[in-house]
Amino acid sequence: MQIDSEQWDLIIEPKNKLFDLKLKEVWRYRDLLFLFVKRDIVSFYKQTILGPIWFFIQPIFTTLVYMFVFGNLAGLSTDGLPQPLFYLAGITSWNYFADCLNKTSTVFRDNSAIFGKVYFPRIVMPLSIVISNLLRFGVQMLLLLVVVGYYLLSGLSISWDFHLLLFPVFVLAMAMQGLGLGMIISSLTTKYRDLVFLLTFGVQLLMYATTVIYPLSSLSGKLYYLVALNPMTFIIEGIRKSLLGVGVFDIYTLTYTLITSIVLFFVGLVIFNKVEKSFVDTI
Repeated sequence: MQIDSEQWDLIIEPKNKLFDLKLKEVWRYRDLLFLFVKRDIVSFYKQTILGPIWFFIQPIFTTLVYMFVFGNLAGLSTDGLPQPLFYLAGITSWNYFADCLNKTSTVFRDNSAIFGKVYFPRIVMPLSIVISNLLRFGVQMLLLLVVVGYYLLSGLSISWDFHLLLFPVFVLAMAMQGLGLGMIISSLTTKYRDLVFLLTFGVQLLMYATTVIYPLSSLSGKLYYLVALNPMTFIIEGIRKSLLGVGVFDIYTLTYTLITSIVLFFVGLVIFNKVEKSFVDTI
């Protein structure tokens, strides 16, 4: 009796294309992606007294501190916007980018036990981080809209235009930058663990090189161009422009932002795909 060769539903190969997003596999494992997203949200606030209310408490308290330190003591400009609106828009946007970057940068180390035992597309894990943080970002954006509504009722005039339609583009670019940089650092930390400690310090410094606490219009000369080189600067400016009608943004800065975001994402993807094949041996 002749036995036919076995037919497998899934063949795991050590080699794959560097730019392979594995979208078919990600879709096949969408239930796992959903479980990881749910885990990230639930575990973060598990056994806390206030639970999801921290979604609102964190940006509110940070905004109050920034208003006191940078608005009142330092007297930094807010581009004519009320201080709560200016700082809250910057803080909410920066927190999303920073969370994506910080959590993605340790994805290999934090999930080495799972990666070493079970097969699934490794890109699912970074994607779950970006999506779970996107939900948090959306909730905090609702808080910003409530504050915007309050000031509109108080007589503040905001001139919305076509930039409002670009808001999803800014969010996507922000996610790509956080994901791309996070995958690069995550791949490097498989060999160089001390990069994790430098990252925490570096992200804090990077915030001061971004227009979170001051507008780009308040800068001039070399300092202006130095801050403008930061790929997150025009995302923050663009989000303020789209939601609050104030910010330095045009077609050239949009092009720069999109190109930078795409390059960072694909560089991160290439390095991630290369390292995931052998990281278990070095982690």
